[in-house]
Amino acid sequence: MARPWLNVLAQVVPVPLGLLLSGALVWGATNADWTGTSTNSGNKWTAGSLGLANDSRVPMFRIDNMRPGDKGSNCIRVKSNATFPTALKLYSDAESWPSDFQSFIDLKIEVGSGGAFGNCDGFTPHKTAFNGTLDQFVALYTDFRTGVGPWTLPGKPPNSLSFRFVWKFSPSAPDSSQGADTNEASFTWEAREHE
Repeated sequence: MARPWLNVLAQVVPVPLGLLLSGALVWGATNADWTGTSTNSGNKWTAGSLGLANDSRVPMFRIDNMRPGDKGSNCIRVKSNATFPTALKLYSDAESWPSDFQSFIDLKIEVGSGGAFGNCDGFTPHKTAFNGTLDQFVALYTDFRTGVGPWTLPGKPPNSLSFRFVWKFSPSAPDSSQGADTNEASFTWEAREHE
């Protein structure tokens, strides 16, 4: 026996189903977007660096048997590999002095260019950084905050400054200074990004 409702269904369903499918295709086609991209890759961040070195291998001064009026000098070059501008200062971290003997050692420190450790040939002074006595320098300039300077290093390696240390044993040194000696004095250069 024939089922007339199947015949009707077979004739009616394809039309709405076809309309539904064709509508879905048209909808998908109208929502298709053209795209393009641009990428900037390989980005990274690296911290700068700051290092100091000097061209010495031994102490600048080891003076024995000084007599009043004796004098001498030495140069030292301080190099920076900082990749950014820095402020350079000089100070001493020597221990307290046991007597006033070092007050009879005059000390002048000049900053400039040229020259090298053990050889001041070619040194050109730009400025006098200190002119006094050894004990004054050690007492007054004890850390970065109180140090002499600053001198600006631009941060384009290699950066360098030369320093000439000139000393003189005072002609007025008293007899009590015979055979006396100082504690070891350290001269320290320190660079910081901000003064």
